[in-house]
Amino acid sequence: MTMWGTVAWFEIATADPDAAQTFYGEVFGWRAVKDEKGAAAGMDYRLITAAGATAPTGGIMATDGAMPGHAVFTVAVRDVAQTCATVERLGGTVVARHEASESGPANAYVRDPAGNLFGLFTPPGGAA
Repeated sequence: MTMWGTVAWFEIATADPDAAQTFYGEVFGWRAVKDEKGAAAGMDYRLITAAGATAPTGGIMATDGAMPGHAVFTVAVRDVAQTCATVERLGGTVVARHEASESGPANAYVRDPAGNLFGLFTPPGGAA
């Protein structure tokens, strides 16, 4: 069970998700499968399950070149909007924020005051 305020997911964003899937699969033994909810919403998102794990703990997102490639950690929070407000109050910035939808949970990309990118999300059902 994940605790609030802990790193609960990671994401690799790339213009070439096939190459990323092959690379990380061969380096770490990670298995990636297409996220059907994301596919239904028109996204190419792949869920990563580490060797020996029973559930995914990360993903590969196809950017189609719309944003720079990156790898980020994502923290489970009770309320994405409230946490974004706290980030801004403390000198960070919100890069993008999305409400929960059929394709995924409420989430955001934010930067700390030094400019480091990280993610926030509320797990489906609001329980970590």
